[in-house]
Amino acid sequence: MMSLKFKPVWFDSLGAKSACCLVETPDASILLDPGIAAMQPSFPASRLQKLRWKMKGKKEIKRAASRADIIIISHYHHDHYMPNDLGIYKHKLILAKDPNAYINDSQRKRAELFYSKLCKRFGKISLAEILLKPEKLSYANPLNELKIASKKDFGDYNRRRKELIKAGLNWFKARAKKWQSYARIPELDFENLRVRFADRKQFCFGETKIRFTKPLFHGIEFARVGWVIATVIEYEGKKFIHTSDLNGPIIEDYAEWLCKEKPDLLVLDGPATYMLGYMFNRINLNRAIENACKIIKETNAKLIIYDHHLPREKRFKERTSKLWQLVKKLNKNVSTAAEYLGKKPIVLEL
Repeated sequence: MMSLKFKPVWFDSLGAKSACCLVETPDASILLDPGIAAMQPSFPASRLQKLRWKMKGKKEIKRAASRADIIIISHYHHDHYMPNDLGIYKHKLILAKDPNAYINDSQRKRAELFYSKLCKRFGKISLAEILLKPEKLSYANPLNELKIASKKDFGDYNRRRKELIKAGLNWFKARAKKWQSYARIPELDFENLRVRFADRKQFCFGETKIRFTKPLFHGIEFARVGWVIATVIEYEGKKFIHTSDLNGPIIEDYAEWLCKEKPDLLVLDGPATYMLGYMFNRINLNRAIENACKIIKETNAKLIIYDHHLPREKRFKERTSKLWQLVKKLNKNVSTAAEYLGKKPIVLEL
């Protein structure tokens, strides 16, 4: 009898930005984050080769989508969903990040366009016809839920961190006012498509449970790129977790949550080392490495795919060497998606 099965469909280590995987149980076939984007300009390959990898990855994602009943979209960055290839969503249930709150401005615009296209394609109506009235909901300071990170001593960086947190909180309050003013995008029910917003919810399909976290920061506290939702899939005592874009995770409370969950299979995205010194500093890199090491030590996951963001530059293993040394010492099964598939990460081949 089939149990919980996992297949990496496409990841950064294969040459294009993605964190797409397929999870199958006897009850459901679930495709997570079916999106893809070409590598950044600094990636050491020609533009033509980057496009080839992107097209190859898109082909693999479409093939996997044909097997799926359910598609999960953790947030609205193009390497996590396909806004234009609408055919992959036909006859599917989409479980998606709520586009009405805990979302930055650019992702809200992308979500509006995406759901407009879905309405036109599958409902033969315009999104404007079904938008709901704004709701004056209150949004508490999300730092209040970060008990560990809020108490962490960052030494000489404490003062600068307080300044960044203050600016981030002001940014969050401004976003919250926008969420209160948005005409709300509704969940969709069409003949060939259903959409449900998944934040903090659980869905059951036979003996298979899919549950979602609250919105989590996309990286550091108040990261301007927005929020994501992580996915937990359980079947017959086996547990799979897809973190989406936690970047390490950088935030200590997220690492603690993963340790308490004790997943059997974990897809964990890594820190964006290719942005080190530009949009990413050494302190947050060290946080991400320490948190990943904690997860490796305190969980008994049979497999951890440590990919996405990370293998976008040649020195990613050098810059996270403490983690790989721990993996070797503890004999844990931690690898990039390419290595799991018996290949070498593309960036190390160039």
